[in-house]
Parts: sequence; C-alpha cells; structure tokens
Amino acid sequence: MMNIDFPELKNDTIIRAAFGEKTSYVPVWVMRQAGRYLPEFREFRQHHSFFDICETPELACEATMLPIRRYPSLDASIIFSDILVIPKALGMDVQMVEGVGPVVEALETPSQIKTKVHIDNNIDTELDYVYKAITLTRHTLEGKVPLIGFAGGPFTLMSYMIEGQGSKTMSKVKRWFYQNPIESHQLLEILTQSIITFLVGQVKAGAQMLQVFESHAGYLGSKQFDEFCLPYLNRISCAVRDKLREQNLNDVPMVLFAKGAHYALDKMCDTTSHQYNVIGLDWTIDADRAKTASKGRITLQGNLDPCALYADQDDLDYLVEQMIQEFGTERYIANLGHGIYPDVKWENVSTFVNAVHKYSKKLINK
Repeated sequence: MMNIDFPELKNDTIIRAAFGEKTSYVPVWVMRQAGRYLPEFREFRQHHSFFDICETPELACEATMLPIRRYPSLDASIIFSDILVIPKALGMDVQMVEGVGPVVEALETPSQIKTKVHIDNNIDTELDYVYKAITLTRHTLEGKVPLIGFAGGPFTLMSYMIEGQGSKTMSKVKRWFYQNPIESHQLLEILTQSIITFLVGQVKAGAQMLQVFESHAGYLGSKQFDEFCLPYLNRISCAVRDKLREQNLNDVPMVLFAKGAHYALDKMCDTTSHQYNVIGLDWTIDADRAKTASKGRITLQGNLDPCALYADQDDLDYLVEQMIQEFGTERYIANLGHGIYPDVKWENVSTFVNAVHKYSKKLINK
C-alpha cells in the first residue's frame, strides 16, 4: 500500500527532533513500551504466544496500540515484533521459552552456515507478516504519532545464532572472531544484507522512523567493535538511504542503539562515516560526555536508568527534571537507557512521559 493512502500525521515532534529541527518540547517514547508491565498486555499474552503475536498482523497491531491507548502523550509507537525474526526468516529455529527468553537452534561450527542458514530465502516474503502489521498499524494509529520500525544489529543477531540464547560472556561468538574470522565476516555479511532489505521493506510498508538495536555491543572491546560491528552498522545506514532514494521512498530518520558501546561513542557520532540521525544512549553514558561527542551534529536519545522507574513518583519526577536539564531540549529524544522492565508500575510510565513534556516545555519557554 502506498504511503499516500495513510492518514496525515498529526504529531511529528519526534521526526523533527531526529532531523535536528527545533521542537516545542522534548519528544519521548519507551523501548519495549508494549510489554508485561502493562496489565492489558499481560491479559493479552494469556491468550496468544509471543511469536503468534509477532506473526499475526492483527495481533501485532493490537499489541502496538496498547501503550498508545494508555499513554496518549507518547510521541511514537514502535511495531510489536522481535529482532530474531531475521534469523527465523533465514531458516533458524527460534522459540520464546517462558522464564528463559529466546532460544535459537545454535550454529555449533562455521560449516553449519551453509546447512542451517538459508541465504536463498526471500526476506521480503518471509517477513511479509511484519510489513502487513506495519501497514495495518499505520491506519489504526490514524496519524496520532509516528510508527517506528526496527531490526537487530548484525553482531547481536549473530550472537544469538551462535550462543543459542542470552549469554553472560558471549564467549562462543567471540571465539569465532578469534578462530574463524573469515566465516564470522561471511555470516555478518549475510545478516547485514538481510537487515538492509528488511528495513527498506518496513519503510515501504509505512514505517516512519527506524531503529537498529545492536544490543550486545557492550560485550566487545573497541578493536573487535571496529572490525566486526561498526563497519556493518555504518553500511546498513548508508545502504538503506541509497535504496530509499532509488525507490523514491520517503527519507526517514534512523536511530542506532549500540548498548554498552560507550568506548565507541565518538565514532558513532561521526556523521561522515554513516547516515544515522540519532544515537541511542544507555544509562551508563553521562550527558556531558555524549554532548561533547555529538558536537551538535547528531540527535541523542535516552537515557534514564530503567530502574529509576522503581522510584516513587516524586523522586522519578526529579530524576527526569535532572535528565532534561543535562541533555537540554535541542537534538534530543527522551527514552530509557534500555527496555522497560516487566515489574515496573505502569503508573510510573505516566510520570516519566508527563515529566519529560513538563520540564522540557518549562526550559524552552524560560
């Protein structure tokens, strides 16, 4: 469906902030905002498995809409999906195990890339359910806020495909880097091409902003990041831009969230090597350090500690005020420094969102 068929966007604050334009307040959204902290999402999950929701456009749309209905002040929605839809699309078996999280049928040796990773699979065909969910959600939103599409970063996807699940050390995937660097690059190349295709497909379907989640970047040292991570991330941003232009599609802002990669902040803020508009920050990065690295060239997103949402509402309000004062109101999107935790009180998300708007307006109108 062509973008011209979609309802007109009524709140483009986050889009303008991402592109570096001035806004009347700081926009805010929450990573994993459609999650178990919401009582209505817990009720929803009792009737549907995780991947059933992801793979059924009507269910994914409904899950995406839940936080938008509860928090009408949110400035963005993000499609309900999972970063592991790409390994699934490449033929890997992926299960969501209660109490464990995602479990992938792991690659035990590099030779299994040829047998377990089906590079001939058509990504657009395999992930058409995501595209349909995006298109349906764009219409359901009725232009209230933009819809964010996303993908996992190449290293993060590779780590799941080799570790088989979350890991405290990432020793198996890093072992590949030392013992099998050529095959490591081959797998990263396969994933990078799949991610590029998937992100462009999401924009075609109606996504108005994109985020790349390189969630496991913090397990790498700076040299490994420079060799096995950053070049692929940079290529994704440039290739997506090129393909959008070639296909006469709307230019959309792109966010890179490389959790734990504080050691590479200066490189990620170097806009001569990539075409991301926004760098997402985890809670370990100081605002002054981030602003020094960004030099006003790129928008920053983040970075309240997710655990701050356990604080009582007065303390949380104060913590948000501090964050707004430290980051300022230009080239800034408020968010948490990681996904929201499932045992947070849903009321505290209201406090967080309202405080961002309140204190940023106060600072702008000062």
